[in-house]
Amino acid sequence: MDYVKDIYEITRNFPNDEKFALTNQLRRAAISIPSNISEGSARKTKRDFCHFLDMARGSLNETVTQLLIAQKLNYISKEYLDNTLEKAERINMMLFKLKKAITQNMINEHQR
Repeated sequence: MDYVKDIYEITRNFPNDEKFALTNQLRRAAISIPSNISEGSARKTKRDFCHFLDMARGSLNETVTQLLIAQKLNYISKEYLDNTLEKAERINMMLFKLKKAITQNMINEHQR
């Protein structure tokens, strides 16, 4: 959720003509990350949960691309970009490890 908050805070400073373009895209992709995790965790199967974790990672990668674009357009500083990319990488690793643990659990259950 902190990542979403960070994205909202930085996009407040984007130009008004980006309101329905990059600002909206970044915010939607950021919101999609925790939303997919939440929706996936409520699904009946672990396989479904893993699918939603993949979608969350996809949304996270979308924000990374959009932040790179924002920096190229001088909407954000290189320092902000680097800090945010670090956060994104940590989130990506957490999602990867969670999916790996769930997958391993499914394998272990299947072998019983």
